[in-house]
Amino acid sequence: MRTKIFFGILMALGVVMTSCSDDKGTGSPEGTGTLSVRMTDAPYPYDLMAEANVTVFKIEARQVQDEDSEDSNSPYVTLMEEEIDMNLLELTNGVTEQLANVEVPAGSYDLIRVYVKGVNVVLTDGTTFNLKVPSGSSSGIKVFVDPAITVTSGLSSDLLLDFDVSSSFVAKGTFNSPSGINGFNFKPVIKATNESTAGTLTGNVSTLIEDAPAPLEGALISVFAADTLNTTSFTDVDGNYAILGLEAGMYEVLSEIDGYISSDTLEIQIDAANITVQDFVLEAEQQNSGN
Repeated sequence: MRTKIFFGILMALGVVMTSCSDDKGTGSPEGTGTLSVRMTDAPYPYDLMAEANVTVFKIEARQVQDEDSEDSNSPYVTLMEEEIDMNLLELTNGVTEQLANVEVPAGSYDLIRVYVKGVNVVLTDGTTFNLKVPSGSSSGIKVFVDPAITVTSGLSSDLLLDFDVSSSFVAKGTFNSPSGINGFNFKPVIKATNESTAGTLTGNVSTLIEDAPAPLEGALISVFAADTLNTTSFTDVDGNYAILGLEAGMYEVLSEIDGYISSDTLEIQIDAANITVQDFVLEAEQQNSGN
């Protein structure tokens, strides 16, 4: 249930957000460059959820200003000001939606404000819960970009937001059936990455049936960095998965699903602006036991 939300303006949708950039300066003070923002969603078991809806109606970015600057203008630049409705559960496995792609003054940007409303969850039985948005509709949800992302005159900078639905939509009650859920709390959590320094992990999870591969839907893919869980994803009906926005470096990856033996933990190298492919073939537990 990875919901990849376009990381344009939605970048500000998260309370927890970090962005990576090699440049820490304020960039060229003259000219304009293009800032593009897309969003995606971290994996989340959503068997009982049909929709996780959010309406973004405005996005602003704060430009870093020199301490000795005499510019009295507001440091905030409006990236978008229109209503964009999205069901986060439709943005999965590499699917993204763009929120903003506009020219902005060259420089560095360290904070995004995302203004949201209309947040609700619809369960598979049709039950709908309307959720409160903390400051999201009045002062906007603040998302800090650290280190700041630099927009260079005449060039484009791309920022990807990973919306963690499982952490952002916290269910109340029991999660065994729709009738056991009595509400949700909305606590937006987003991880941001500069796409120029990040890569993608993709692949397929299957099992062998009479020596022929059969895709496994709903297999969990866990990605660890320095023994700490970085992100997760689930395979689709064809057994495919895709995880965007992984900073370049070494990771440990494994796949697992009920009824099958978990894969070995594999070391995977992620390269900036590249796609790494890693497939898994899982053996059914009954085959291992000799039954």
